[in-house]
Amino acid sequence: MTAAPDFALPSELSAHEPPEARGLRRDGVRLLVSQGDLPPRHRRFTDLPALLEPGDLVVVNNSATLPAAVRLDRLAVHFSTAQEDGTWLVELRRRAGRSYEPYRGGEPGEWLPLPGRATLRLLGRVTPRLWRAALDRDVEPYLSAYGVPIRYSYVERDWPIDAYQTVFAAVPGSAEMPSAGRPFSAELVTALVSRGVTVAPVTLHTGVASPEKDEPPYAERFDVPASTARLVNLARENGNRVVASGTTVVRALETAVDGDGRVAAASGWTTHLVTPETGVRAVTGLITGLHEPRSSHLLMLTAIAGERVLARAYEEALRAGYLWHEFGDTHMILD
Repeated sequence: MTAAPDFALPSELSAHEPPEARGLRRDGVRLLVSQGDLPPRHRRFTDLPALLEPGDLVVVNNSATLPAAVRLDRLAVHFSTAQEDGTWLVELRRRAGRSYEPYRGGEPGEWLPLPGRATLRLLGRVTPRLWRAALDRDVEPYLSAYGVPIRYSYVERDWPIDAYQTVFAAVPGSAEMPSAGRPFSAELVTALVSRGVTVAPVTLHTGVASPEKDEPPYAERFDVPASTARLVNLARENGNRVVASGTTVVRALETAVDGDGRVAAASGWTTHLVTPETGVRAVTGLITGLHEPRSSHLLMLTAIAGERVLARAYEEALRAGYLWHEFGDTHMILD
């Protein structure tokens, strides 16, 4: 069986703050380029237009990030995924110093008092980590008033919600930022279009992905518009690249592939997991961040890049001191 890279991630390679706080523009982060048998190349994200060809297609996620964390004195509630019946999947986390760690308590039927005199009722566990829960009011307006962006321990202080939005953010719904799109700036998108590269959206609302758990993603809401499906098929037919900006985009597009291998308009819920065994049929390239050891994302990257190419890229990223996580550096895989 094909294996994803396994490695130890030094704590100093976690990005503790947005690149803007490090004196960089959004699009000034480093970009490691993996392409077939070529050695990994070190570039900047601003070089992206020069690395693509006229006729290539970049597909982005237009989901906007919610301020999905509500903090109590000793607990925090992370609102993850809206359900069809109005309930939400939530994760409970316990204060541990300046950050929060998973909280294993809670009972079905328990009520939690939240700020603003709101109450959250725990209905039952869906996974060992996630509860189905009901808030006594509309969740998204409530989060706008009382929520803050989800922050894990490697980010040392709070940042405003704008730090967690991409330039493509248009449809609210993600608990955590679709972070592969963060380095794009309006100027960079203009440069791509001027180069003859098309940019098209899909929507996939990301749930919470606790860094303490190595687990596959659960069902997430997605939408692949007919216009984007047509552009993907046209690019493939013309021999151009289809480059996904983020693993969320890969998941959405690969869910929408029909029996003939073409992408069709699709929406709803996806549980599709891209692995070397399932392969990819819609995308030929990927722009992504650097992922945790043993994460399911690495299986997806292995499906796109191949085991040898991906292992070499991660060895080089570690050697060269690339930064991990949502505020870190980037990696592009090309055919």
